[in-house]
Amino acid sequence: MKIELAILLILVAAGIGFVVGNLLRKKLSQALVAKAEDSAAKILEDARREADTITKEASLQAKDAVFQAKAEFERESKDKRRDLQAFERRIQQKEENLDKKVMLFDQRDAEFFKKEQALTAKEQALAQKDEKLAQLIDEQRMNLERISGLTSEEAKRVLMENLENEAKLDAAKRIKVIEEEARETADKKAKEILSLAIQRYAGEYVAEKTVSVVALPSDEMKGRIIGREGRNIRALEAATGIDLIIDDTPEAVILSGFNPVRREVAKLSLEKLIADGRIHPGRIEEVVAKSTEEVEQAIKEAGEQAAFDLGVYGIHPEILKLIGRLRYRTSYSQNVYQHSLEVAFLCGIMAEELGINVKQAKRAGLLHDLGKAVDHEVEGSHAVIGAELARKYGESPKIVHAIMAHHEDEKPATVLAVLVQAADALSGARPGARREMMETYVKRLEDLEKIATSFGGVTNSFAIQAGREIRVMVSSEEVNDERALVLAKDIAKKIETEMTYPGQIKVNVIRETRAIEYAR
Repeated sequence: MKIELAILLILVAAGIGFVVGNLLRKKLSQALVAKAEDSAAKILEDARREADTITKEASLQAKDAVFQAKAEFERESKDKRRDLQAFERRIQQKEENLDKKVMLFDQRDAEFFKKEQALTAKEQALAQKDEKLAQLIDEQRMNLERISGLTSEEAKRVLMENLENEAKLDAAKRIKVIEEEARETADKKAKEILSLAIQRYAGEYVAEKTVSVVALPSDEMKGRIIGREGRNIRALEAATGIDLIIDDTPEAVILSGFNPVRREVAKLSLEKLIADGRIHPGRIEEVVAKSTEEVEQAIKEAGEQAAFDLGVYGIHPEILKLIGRLRYRTSYSQNVYQHSLEVAFLCGIMAEELGINVKQAKRAGLLHDLGKAVDHEVEGSHAVIGAELARKYGESPKIVHAIMAHHEDEKPATVLAVLVQAADALSGARPGARREMMETYVKRLEDLEKIATSFGGVTNSFAIQAGREIRVMVSSEEVNDERALVLAKDIAKKIETEMTYPGQIKVNVIRETRAIEYAR
């Protein structure tokens, strides 16, 4: 019974709890809903206010952007208007300048027209004055001739003689002053001038040429040159005066003759005949005549070119031809034409240093070997022959004397003659210029070194300065300072005894002691 009652109480209590729980849950739910509604309302209000704020900010930004765009547009428009205005001003200014230039050109044109008219009037007036002046000159000449009793040609001759005498007197005074100055500083000044001339002129080395060789396309051409029974070769030798040597030399014919101009004509003729192929006596005479004309023209042009290169004018045409002939003349293997140009340049350089007439010095240097152009045709020294030719064709006495005296055929009496002598020696004595072939030159250097090394104590020797100096290296242990002096004299004496050479040879004996140690 108690158990049932307890169960009943429990059930009643559970029902009451359930009812109370439902009531409490219902109230709690209502409170939560109310709170949620308040929160939602608050969120909506906040969202509405934020949306309003964003809308206002966006509106302000849009207005600001529109304002900035409008300001930028107005600024750009203002800049463009300013540029257009400046451009319009420039165009207007250019138009004004063009108008001014057109007006200026019109004014100048009018001025030029007036000046042209004035010049035409002046020319006419000058022409009239020239006519009157010519008449007055003729009248005065006639009066002078009547008063003086001399014709115009005679008066000119008297005047020229007076001027020539005055010029000779001035030249003599000048020469005397130069000679006095030269005596005071002769040795030093001469060395300076010679060394300067050598330094400022560099000439070409030449090779000796004794015969001419003509190359043939084949050995069959030799028979055609000889011709039937030798008629072609006889005709060629008769026309040129040159001997033709046809031997076993393959594809070559040798031309031999003492006259270099004839040898050149023969060489040119033979080359033309070989190229043409028609070789017979009639053709040979025709080709030789044509070749002679060409060589003569080349000779003339060579003489004119030499005078032009040196700036020397007024030389007689026949002298120019003789200068051109020197192109085919050699002396001790040196081409005389090139040698004459060298001497002329050297004379000009030294004359400039001495303060005398440069053109006259060049003229004397160019003509000093003139006689070599005909010395195989005329007897006598080439200096004498050249002086006579220069006198014949109107050269001045100074030039004639310089030519005559350059090899002591006449004692030098002027500075110009001494200059020509010095320049001739410089051109002829420079290394490689003349006197020996390359093989002889090399052999001489070898002999020079062999003589030096033949002495005791010599370790090595070197020929330098184109054989003008021998440098001898000696052992410092075997040769002392005193012995070195004696050795230099002994070597020089042996060279003088056993060798032939131009000029002089300097013997330079070098003795040195070397101390060598290494720092480790």
